[in-house]
Amino acid sequence: MLASLLAAFRLPDLRKRIFFVFGMFAVYVVGLHIPIPGIDRKAMENLINNVQAFGLLDLFTGGAFKRFTIFAMGITPYINASIIMQLLTIAIPELERLAKEGETGRKKISQYTRYLTGILAFVQAIGMDVMLNQIGAFTGTVGPSRLFMYLQIAITLTAGTAFLMWMGEQITDQGIGNGVSMVIFCGIMVSLPFQVTKLLQLYEAHTINLGNVFMLVVLFVATIAGIVAITQAQRKIPIQHVKRIVGNKVYGGQSSFLPLRVNAAGVIPIIFAISILYFPSTIAQFVNWEPLQQWTRWLSPTDQDLAHRMVAAGFYALMIIFFTYFYTAVTFNVPDVADNLKKWGSFIPGIRPGKPTEQYLDKVMTRITLAGAIFLSIIALLQYWVPNLAGIPTGSFTLVGGTSLLIVVGVALETMQAIEAQLLMRHYEGFIK
Repeated sequence: MLASLLAAFRLPDLRKRIFFVFGMFAVYVVGLHIPIPGIDRKAMENLINNVQAFGLLDLFTGGAFKRFTIFAMGITPYINASIIMQLLTIAIPELERLAKEGETGRKKISQYTRYLTGILAFVQAIGMDVMLNQIGAFTGTVGPSRLFMYLQIAITLTAGTAFLMWMGEQITDQGIGNGVSMVIFCGIMVSLPFQVTKLLQLYEAHTINLGNVFMLVVLFVATIAGIVAITQAQRKIPIQHVKRIVGNKVYGGQSSFLPLRVNAAGVIPIIFAISILYFPSTIAQFVNWEPLQQWTRWLSPTDQDLAHRMVAAGFYALMIIFFTYFYTAVTFNVPDVADNLKKWGSFIPGIRPGKPTEQYLDKVMTRITLAGAIFLSIIALLQYWVPNLAGIPTGSFTLVGGTSLLIVVGVALETMQAIEAQLLMRHYEGFIK
């Protein structure tokens, strides 16, 4: 990995792309510290401490939500819009035809995604205005001026999300790796120094000792090793290509393999499950209804009652497993893969083309997806188990376990693979010349 980085910096074009990414990160960090006026930051901090879903949002935004800066909503509306468009592409035939039209169709779908992002961002910003009013986070103006402040904050938050969306697209085009993933990666890594500082403060206050820190480091390293192993794991299905005669030349007749990833859904199932798990508790903060309060206790993995924690953990794991299968089925269309193999004259040795190939691939995907789903469930629950295992207060180091570490490691691996692909392409170009 280090050799690849050094080789990348020796190439002017790749070095320019890497520096462009760092430049975008610098702009992002500056934006994290541009506050929106008229907000009580102490009230925001209390809200994040009481509602775990907002704590996770604050982690993804690099602390922008707690400070309530122009990037307080992060790039989450764009992610939601992208997921919605993926689902609509399957449900609506017109969008499915666009997706199959090549570059022109993809550009059209990207344009629709941007429009949907703006709508979702503005709606979410209005919801944040209502939430801020409920917790008494507004300072200063009342009456008609308060309504103007609502609109001003909503437009500012929407513009911040739109800027992050543009930044992600620029990183994809002129930088290295997936721009949206890199923006989330930067937000999580920005919060890392604050979490380390919090741990040092706990150690200086004798709340934790060296044994707790050592256990935390061991769990941290072990979690990274597990994520790397499962993220890179794949089932290789052998593919045999038949010989084709075109003119005086013979093509095909070679063998290759079809890689099926164990964790094909990535981090999306955890995000879906978290949204459902924390939605009742978020509503319960603003609605004083006793049945809802009791229900949220059964959905809280950090509740003081052991039975509540076990039920919540089981429900959380089942949702992750369900969404893993669901999203894998959305992103990996087994009938299309089997049909394409048949069209190109390729087949799996020992399996007849057509329906038998489809059934075989579906059987394999069902089995390996179960392993990926169980892995995602364990990773998601680690953020609740690690504090007890390491003997540290809950929320002191949230980077271990959950979506945060999965995103960080996954984006790092994807970025290194993108750099190696660029190096390989340039190596082949030089060889041909």
